[in-house]
Amino acid sequence: MSPVADPTLRFEREIAGLVKPRRRASAPRVQDAPADAAPHSGLIIGCDEVGRGALAGPVGVGVSVIDIRSTKSVPKGLRDSKMLSEPRREELAPIARAWSLAHAVGYASAAEIDSLGISACLGLAGSRALASLLADGVDVSAATIILDGQWDWLSAAAPVPVTVRTRIKADRDCASVAAASVISKVARDRMMIEHAAEHPAYGWERNKGYASEEHRDAIVSLGASPLHRHTWLSRIVGSTELFDLAALSALEAAPMASVSPSGAGGHPEPGVESVA
Repeated sequence: MSPVADPTLRFEREIAGLVKPRRRASAPRVQDAPADAAPHSGLIIGCDEVGRGALAGPVGVGVSVIDIRSTKSVPKGLRDSKMLSEPRREELAPIARAWSLAHAVGYASAAEIDSLGISACLGLAGSRALASLLADGVDVSAATIILDGQWDWLSAAAPVPVTVRTRIKADRDCASVAAASVISKVARDRMMIEHAAEHPAYGWERNKGYASEEHRDAIVSLGASPLHRHTWLSRIVGSTELFDLAALSALEAAPMASVSPSGAGGHPEPGVESVA
């Protein structure tokens, strides 16, 4: 198996018109921008989700803002968070945050996932991350957002009109998305470790809310906590009798604080948590 290449800024530069797009033989020709088209702002927002498949805790969406006109290099060792060990992610997260002009992680809680579904909550978490950037002065509408995957779940939920480019494996190939991936993964992992102190039986400090054997066995033995995605659990453990689904209506998402641009102060914003 050939090694995976490190992420680059190639796609970000293509979006801004700084280099010509690569054309594959099987792909249709990409029409050049009109000669009188306004120049790209240079702002790129890498975007990636975390916690989508977990049984407990929130789903998160991380964003990393760069100006591709002035960003010339990628932090050494930056990779998609799934390709990094936990200690290495912890080392890279502050580097990724410092490299970004601004960054944020928005969340949708387990209770919101039960109420609205995971698809809607991806958009909800993403809108909260973008709202945090807006509150800190980032011109989100002037930026192009690179969204990992092939489905645009963000545009319809965004707090302002946005330009989104989807790209499969953007978290692997695009440095801005890799940075968002590391920032959001570390932030959510830290949150789950904190929650593990309140609910120690589920091993969240190790599994971060995902469906490990230890976690599943604890759910069967003890039932669900308020931080579990109750509507998901019957499919995993095979019984709805363990869970009080009626209690979901009484659950409320915990308040969270905003993330600021590098070196700036923050403002409280529901559903957004600091990763400092």
